Amino acid sequence: MQKWNMIIDVAECTNCNLCTLAIMDEYVDNEFPGYSAPMPKHGHRWIDILQNERGQGTQLDIAYVPTMCNHCDDAPCVKAAWNDAVTKRPDGIVIIDPVKAKGQKQIVDACPYGHVWWNEELMIPQAWTFDAHLLDIGWPQPRGGQVCPTGAMRAVKVEDAEMQAMAKAQELEQLKPELGTKPRVWYRNLWRYSTAFIAGSVSKDVDGVIDCVEGAQVRLFKAGSLVATATTDNYGDFKFDRLPPDSGDYVVSISTESGMKRVEANVTQSVSLGEIRV
Repeated sequence: MQKWNMIIDVAECTNCNLCTLAIMDEYVDNEFPGYSAPMPKHGHRWIDILQNERGQGTQLDIAYVPTMCNHCDDAPCVKAAWNDAVTKRPDGIVIIDPVKAKGQKQIVDACPYGHVWWNEELMIPQAWTFDAHLLDIGWPQPRGGQVCPTGAMRAVKVEDAEMQAMAKAQELEQLKPELGTKPRVWYRNLWRYSTAFIAGSVSKDVDGVIDCVEGAQVRLFKAGSLVATATTDNYGDFKFDRLPPDSGDYVVSISTESGMKRVEANVTQSVSLGEIRV
C-alpha cells in the first residue's frame, strides 16, 4: 500500500516560515472533527524551523531544518495513549483523536522529538496531522508543501520499498534515527545542519602585494592519517565539510610552489581559520 512521506531539502530552506504560517492559518480557530481541534494562536509551532550557524566571518554557512510530527511507524505516542486515542492510519499518518485524547498529557511527554503540544485550554495533546483532512478530499500536497517557494518541502505517497530506494539514491536521512521510531519525515542535505567544517583562505605576499593563492594543495590529517584533500579556488579558499562535531584535533597541510605550511585546528563546531599566509 502507498503511504505518505515528507521530503525536506535543507539546502533549499530559506527560513521564510511560510510553511509555519500556512499551518497556523489552517488550524488556528478551525476545528476538523475526527482530525484535530483548533490550534492555539500562541505557544504552538506544529512546524518549527531549527537553525544552525556554522563557521565564522566570511566563511559562514547557515542551515534551516523544518521539523514537525514525524508520523513514526513505531510511534511512542501511540504506545503511550489510552483507549486508542492515537492511531496510525494505513497510509502512514498518525492522528491524535481530539476527543479520546482529552486529559492524556503523557502523550506529549512520550514524543522524543518534542512535537506533540499540550493545549492547556482544551486539555488535549495536539500535533500536525499531515493535513490529512485535506489529503482525504484530494489535495495533492499538505499546505506546507503547497506554499513553499523553493520546493524545499514535498510530500510523496509511495510504497515503502520505493521510499527506501529513494532514500538510498538521494542520501535522505531522518532525525534521531537511533531512537528506532521509523519517522516518515526525510531530509536531504541534513549534513548542512548536523556536521562541522574546517575552512580557510590561502594568500601570499608578492612584492608587498597580498594576493590569493589559487591551486594550492590542501590536505587534512587526523592523528597522522590523511582524512581528505582539497584545492584552493581562485579566491584562495578551501573547505573540508561533513566532519563530526566535537571530533577534536586536526592538522591542515598546505602545499604551494613556494613551500608548505601546517596549521592546527580543533573541531568542536565548525572552524574558520581565516587568512593563512604562505
